[in-house]
Amino acid sequence: MVSVDEIVDRLGGPEEAARLTAVGLDAIRKWRQARAVPAKHWAAVIAATGFSLADLQESIEAGPAPAGADAALVLADGQVFWGRGFGAHTAPGAGGLGEICFNTGMTGYQETLTDPSYAGQVICFTFPHIGNVGANAEDLEAANIAARGLVVKQDVTEPSNWRASGGLDAWLKTRGVPGIGGVDTRALTVRIRDGGAPNGILAYPADGRFDLAALQATAASWPGLEGMDLAAEVSCTQSFSWPGGFGRMEEPRFHVVAVDYGAKRNILRCLASAGCRVTVVPASSTADDILRHRPDGVFLSNGPGDPAATGVYAVPAIQGVLANGTPVFGICLGHQLLALALGGRTYKMDRGHRGANQPVKDLVTGRVEITSQNHGFAVDEASLPAGVTVTHRSLFDGSNEGIACAGRRAFSVQYHPEASPGPSDSHYLFGRFVEAMGAGA
Repeated sequence: MVSVDEIVDRLGGPEEAARLTAVGLDAIRKWRQARAVPAKHWAAVIAATGFSLADLQESIEAGPAPAGADAALVLADGQVFWGRGFGAHTAPGAGGLGEICFNTGMTGYQETLTDPSYAGQVICFTFPHIGNVGANAEDLEAANIAARGLVVKQDVTEPSNWRASGGLDAWLKTRGVPGIGGVDTRALTVRIRDGGAPNGILAYPADGRFDLAALQATAASWPGLEGMDLAAEVSCTQSFSWPGGFGRMEEPRFHVVAVDYGAKRNILRCLASAGCRVTVVPASSTADDILRHRPDGVFLSNGPGDPAATGVYAVPAIQGVLANGTPVFGICLGHQLLALALGGRTYKMDRGHRGANQPVKDLVTGRVEITSQNHGFAVDEASLPAGVTVTHRSLFDGSNEGIACAGRRAFSVQYHPEASPGPSDSHYLFGRFVEAMGAGA
């Protein structure tokens, strides 16, 4: 694979490279910083340089790891990020395989790793100090780690926090999840930002031997998240009741059925704290399965994967609930599925929103909320039918962050009002759901 410097030199330097490929000088700088040309610019580079597609994406050669490195993140286009492994070793020729995304949160790495919405993804944390508060049994959003691996800047150190019951390294080992430290996470984040989220594989072999060509081929052959239903993999397999109360003296006022597409525990805690008795049902539940519990409201949870794929079975169930007149509240994947059930469409984002510092404007009140988010798909506002109102919008890129259908007492948001990790600006939405249920009482 030709290097970025070779490409720029052949084009006659940065200024001429920018002119011939119809990009800005800043783009050339970013190419050099990331040490790769984003796939969206390949056609222009090929036309201007005479290089072939194979020159830009050919397989990398096998070779020994650089001194001090015992783990590697290999992208589908052949770019390799070397580093020092921690957590669980990977099998020879295998590793943590998935879409590489970045998360901008500064705290809550344990909650992030156990968020089921991260199924099928390897997380690059932009905050450099990950692991310094260790791990404990309280900060889990699910029983298992959903992410397939993690990438960090600084090496994981011994924990320094009174709540820690162990270190991040040991916690990952017992759950079979690999990590890699010492990576230039800024360069990787720029690569994702400019070229979209790539497929990749995190390898941490016990014997320290790497077949880079085979790893690249594995990453390149992975189909990606588009068209993939992952909710079925992380959902519960049978219904259960979530413990309620949390210090409340009165009896729960409403009964909520939460459809588990990958629900975080703090969502269920928030529903219980808002005065709800909660019954959790599997993602595959039909409208009849849901309504036989006689709920006052139905909650559509977060979750991973392509909403259009999950919607094959989820949309008919949601439409049945809407037709029954039951109030509906959805978040994240649940938001996207509600939009599909109402007649809208979704699309794959280039890089998605992941972190605990995402600004969203409530178009009804004019207020701006700082939110926690984790999604790689979004609702296409132009596809929403009459009667569906856009209620929230991202201040980062203008993408849809919320809808409402007043005639059906249904609303949803793209972000995570339960946070964990993240700010609590949006907790009021659980109260709004309770109000919607009360309006029909």
